[in-house]
Amino acid sequence: MTRRIWTGLVMGLAFVPALAFAQAPAAPAAPPRPPLTLTTTAFPDGGIIPNKYTQAGEQVSPALAWSNVPAGTLSFVLHMRDPDVARNKTTEDQVHWLVWGIPGTATGMAEGQPKGATLPDGSRQVSASGEVYRGPGAPATGPLHHYTFELFALDTKIDVPAGADAWATRTAVYNAMQGHILGKAVYVGLFRRPQ
Repeated sequence: MTRRIWTGLVMGLAFVPALAFAQAPAAPAAPPRPPLTLTTTAFPDGGIIPNKYTQAGEQVSPALAWSNVPAGTLSFVLHMRDPDVARNKTTEDQVHWLVWGIPGTATGMAEGQPKGATLPDGSRQVSASGEVYRGPGAPATGPLHHYTFELFALDTKIDVPAGADAWATRTAVYNAMQGHILGKAVYVGLFRRPQ
């Protein structure tokens, strides 16, 4: 009889730690970090881009701002594209503006960035129009195009030389970015030329 009591006691004690562990309150999880966000006051996300920023107007780059930068960001890449264009019957779309090497401490870009391969902050730029921002220019006879601004936060500084060909440069920048993207934000504006 004593042996049965002893065996039962030992088996009961074996389950106590498991029971205590199962009932212990879980530590609260850290709230998820908000995602990288890209904004502009020039037009609402998904809204019409004013002529000022297009080929129908002054063709100046809009002011852009970003927040919730991921920890460890050392540089940014900004890419403005027109995905509604199929260039030369290929999957390539239009490169309206590609800026890379933006310092990781930056929180935005001022309106009206100057022409030239290198911007004042040391970043480089290119577009289908050369070393300059290329504003939207969709024809009046077609649908609204979706001009897409993409901002990438990188854990490295990429050193890609500015090239004369915007598409080859974009390919080189994208290749250099692989495996280094900490976050991405997207902002879209719509445009077609006035009738």
